Amino acid sequence: MSRRIIILILLFTATLIASFTATIILNPATPSELKGLAKYYVLNTINETASPEAVTAIVWDYRGLDTIYETLVLYLAIVGGLAMFKMSEEALLKTRIGLTLLSKTSTKIVALLIASIAAAIVFHGHLSPGGGFPGGSAVAVASMIIIPVFAAGTLIEKGVSSTKLVAIRGAALTALGLVALLPVVKGLEIVTNQRFYPASILGLPISGSLSLYNLFESLAVASGFTAIALYLSIPEEAHKGGSGA
Repeated sequence: MSRRIIILILLFTATLIASFTATIILNPATPSELKGLAKYYVLNTINETASPEAVTAIVWDYRGLDTIYETLVLYLAIVGGLAMFKMSEEALLKTRIGLTLLSKTSTKIVALLIASIAAAIVFHGHLSPGGGFPGGSAVAVASMIIIPVFAAGTLIEKGVSSTKLVAIRGAALTALGLVALLPVVKGLEIVTNQRFYPASILGLPISGSLSLYNLFESLAVASGFTAIALYLSIPEEAHKGGSGA
């Protein structure tokens, strides 16, 4: 066993011992009641945001501006990462092996099921646990299954490229910004929800801007992660061959 592995095992063991020791000595008691801020969210979320899902309300309403900035930071990180691996389309087209017909057929079925679940997570995220980020991540999982099975070059030929995916992410982030800024037109605060957006449409609850944020966030996350997965699927030999183009 190498020295590095031994050190990691010792560190892991020491961390566990320290955690258990601190728990025994400090004996932290389970809170008997909610704190003031937590009580406020529980009691007022449904009235102020038209959403029974407090987590979504907090993320996109009470601290919506912070969430938008976090999404922008993730976008810039993805664009920066892709810029480091910029390649020509010729290099991408070299990866066209893919797997068997049976694998491709089963992957289509599995990807469709994942996409259906992702849609439920996104479009029901303002009423139950879910939302734009987990829904978009689920779509990205489907793309990460599709890419190795169908090969990156084949997807490029079908019109799926990192350039288009980054453009979709940029458009989704622009839409997020517009949803946040539109209330300003009527003299309201940025990221205003219920005083500007309707709680329901034709009797269908949409919780104002929350459902819009979830939709555009899912598009941004799915397209960004898929673009990264597309580049990471390219063999090192193709990188070397296409880096100079």
